[in-house]
Amino acid sequence: MEVNWKIIAVVVVIAIVLVAYLIYKNQKDQAKVVKYFNEDSSELTEEEEELNNDR
Repeated sequence: MEVNWKIIAVVVVIAIVLVAYLIYKNQKDQAKVVKYFNEDSSELTEEEEELNNDR
């Protein structure tokens, strides 16, 4: 049984490219989420304020 190194090399390269793409996309999405939550300046309702003041 002979190992076909060309096919193995192609699969490994595709896997490395996929992992690199997913890491890049995750970093980009994480930045969007952080920006979204930092810009969220919604006011608390009176009920929510009362719950937070009980501490």
